Amino acid sequence: MAGQATPATALLVRQKVAHTTHPYDVPADSPGYGAEVAAVLGVDPARVFKSLVTEVDGALTVAVVPVTGELDLKALAAAVGGKRAALADRTVAERTTGYVRGGISPLGQRKRLPTVVDSSAERFSTVYVSAGRRGLQLQLAPADLIRLTSAVIAAIAAD
Repeated sequence: MAGQATPATALLVRQKVAHTTHPYDVPADSPGYGAEVAAVLGVDPARVFKSLVTEVDGALTVAVVPVTGELDLKALAAAVGGKRAALADRTVAERTTGYVRGGISPLGQRKRLPTVVDSSAERFSTVYVSAGRRGLQLQLAPADLIRLTSAVIAAIAAD
């Protein structure tokens, strides 16, 4: 556990939330990065979620979707009562969350952003999200992820 602390894992420890960290080694520029991470960890890729920083009507919003699909921008905008959604600029996303692309966690962000978690997360007893740096995933109950991010639950993933 030493050397693996990130703002995300520190938050979970502070909140006494059951979780497990899983280190992995996958090049960040791999095509199909998320699916490769799932394969290395030996878990169903539908349980591994990526955190995408988006802009909905100009407001930064985090979308948490399975690595097996894409983000449905229209569904995301509707989930937060907006009209238009687009992926945020990488520099803005990194500066706002305090994490680097490929390691953005929905937890422990520098500036807490509104978050929408794809409803498929609720099908699993635990899900995997970035622990806040490349090469480290967090496994936790979806209910804890939703509670700690004050997330809205909506069908925002498109296959």
